Amino acid sequence: MSDTSKVTKSDPELEQRDTVAPADDPTAAPVTVVDPRLLVREEGLKGYVTEFKRKVKGGELGSLPVFVGLIIIWTIFQFQNDRFLSADNLSNISYFMSATGMLAIGLVFVLLLGEIDLSVGSVSGLASTLFAVFVVNHGVNPWLALVLAVLTGVGIGALQGWFFARIGVPAFVVTLAGFLGWNGLMLWLLGSSGTINVPSESGPVHLLGQSSFFMDQAVIGAYVLAGLGVLSMLVGSFGEQRRRRAAGVPFRPTSEILVRVGALAIASFAAAVVLNNAAGVSNALVIFLGALVVVDFVLRRTTYGRKIFAVGGGIEAARRAGISVPMVRITVFAISGGFAAVGGMFFAGQTASATLNAGGGNTLMLAIAAAVIGGTSLFGGRGSVWSALLGMLVIQSIQTGLDLLNMNTSIQYMITGAVLLGAVVIDSVSRKSQKAAGRA
Repeated sequence: MSDTSKVTKSDPELEQRDTVAPADDPTAAPVTVVDPRLLVREEGLKGYVTEFKRKVKGGELGSLPVFVGLIIIWTIFQFQNDRFLSADNLSNISYFMSATGMLAIGLVFVLLLGEIDLSVGSVSGLASTLFAVFVVNHGVNPWLALVLAVLTGVGIGALQGWFFARIGVPAFVVTLAGFLGWNGLMLWLLGSSGTINVPSESGPVHLLGQSSFFMDQAVIGAYVLAGLGVLSMLVGSFGEQRRRRAAGVPFRPTSEILVRVGALAIASFAAAVVLNNAAGVSNALVIFLGALVVVDFVLRRTTYGRKIFAVGGGIEAARRAGISVPMVRITVFAISGGFAAVGGMFFAGQTASATLNAGGGNTLMLAIAAAVIGGTSLFGGRGSVWSALLGMLVIQSIQTGLDLLNMNTSIQYMITGAVLLGAVVIDSVSRKSQKAAGRA
């Protein structure tokens, strides 16, 4: 069987085709096999529709169910209470989703391995408590206290990862022990009062407070952020196009890049307008979005990120490829612990205190639900950190909407649980469809 390839010259944006001889008759004339992306470009809008149908049938749903669900949720709550889509309410959603969202970012790493970390809630509470103890009881500089608290979270995660990767204790058991143990340590540090108030002017607490906004000038800050996001996508997209063109592999045409960037520009500047009509873009949201961008780059553009997906996709195959599976596992749990600690600082910024409720209650469940609802698979090897943002939008929208309707917390739990179950069902069905289509 012989393989040859040629590059079409009729259109510079149609790149590579393969010509192969039929397996049942090597002497027959070669058959042209067109890359699906090229077929899409050739057929125009019809090609995009065809490709969309193919992906849906093959179980490649991506973030589509989340967007559809979010539209439904927003529509229902807006009909029930016309204040739901008001600027002030959307501003509250964007602010309060950031803390749990930071925990969800760390959990995405763990879920990509097909594992779970049940300790993130307790670690976040312990981190905020350590910060308060350092600053209030020992007079440590707030920024140094922040670094120490985050490093503690990283160390805790690495320790739990070591027990899992080196000793062989299941991650569920290790992190369940951490959930209990670190929560007990937090209670011991808080003492009989159960609360340590932190001065609101303390650096990190002030930075993450609800009244602190990007650049301290709401209008400028919101539009600067929107512009930076659009410019980054434009430069990155054209850079990727140039690299793929030079390598002789399929790339996005300029028209598609401009449409995508245009869509992002509309969404970004619309969000800026809405937030400016309230109070502006909170620092907490800016840091959350910045973390998403950095982590997304690590997962998609670095060797380390590819190793995480490889281990989540198949441990034995990863080992044979020369990947140190224990190293990946330990570092992933360290990352999860670090983001849990950062999330704890966000909670401290919201209340200007460390309390018994920090990281407790349903924080852990909501963080896990956010990652899964957003599209990260529980089975490992598939997902994106942007699922933390999408999932938290869904969860925080449900919470805020039910609060506006004065619904009981029990209703919130039942609805969130139903949404989580639906996300897992979609994930399971998607995996079966991919296997049936030979794309798993």
